[in-house]
Order: sequence, then C-alpha cells, then structure tokens
Amino acid sequence: MTSRTRPCDDAVIRGRLRKAEQFWEAAELVREFADDEAEVGDANVTLCVHAGIAAADVLCCLALGEHAVGENHNEALALLGRVRPNGKELANAFGVLLAMKTQAGYSASPIAAPDRKRAQRHAGRLVQAARERSTVS
Repeated sequence: MTSRTRPCDDAVIRGRLRKAEQFWEAAELVREFADDEAEVGDANVTLCVHAGIAAADVLCCLALGEHAVGENHNEALALLGRVRPNGKELANAFGVLLAMKTQAGYSASPIAAPDRKRAQRHAGRLVQAARERSTVS
C-alpha cells in the first residue's frame, strides 16, 4: 500500500501549528483545573494525542514539504522518522502517543498515571519542536 501525503504551504503549516497549540493548551488546562487528574486522564491524553498528530504534521511539512493524510497514523509515524534532525526521536515520541490513542479514546479502561505523564511529556516535546522549527507566523 502506498502512503498518502499532501503537500504543505504556509497556510497548512500555520493551521496545523495553531491546532497543535490549541490541543496542547486544552490538555494543560484540563489537567490543571481538574479536582482529580485521574477523572480527566483519558480526555487529557486524547488531547495530547491530537496535539502530537498536528505537531507531527507541522514537523513533516517543514522538513519534507508534505504531511501524511488519512486515518493510518503509522504512515505519519514513518514520515516523521524521515525528518532531520532528530526524526527517530520525534517518531518515538509520536509512537508513544499513538499507542495510547485507542485506550484513551475508545476503551473502558482508564489510562494509568505513569502513562498520562508520558503522554504529556511526549506531546509537549512534539509541540515544542514544531514551535521552534516553524518560521511561519
């Protein structure tokens, strides 16, 4: 199967970066204002996953001029691995988030506290990398 990608322009980069930041900020707010972090853990992780997806798109756009489209996030993972510098590390962070997506969003079992922290750390890393590398305003 061939991967599906779409070329990027400044509008795509700006829009995806804005979404990455919105999801990230919402995740931080949900966590910060929760009476009990565990009660909103799945929502928080889901927001972190979406922040990571949008940030990965930005990083791919900036480095490769294209980003993955479609529902197969493994294609985005492979594409992110080609980003230089640090594509492998960025892809590893993204992979951690993708591994939590189904449990956080669709499962009856909640995400455990260590995994919530990992999701926040990896999403933050991806969003920060996208911000630092973006020169589009």
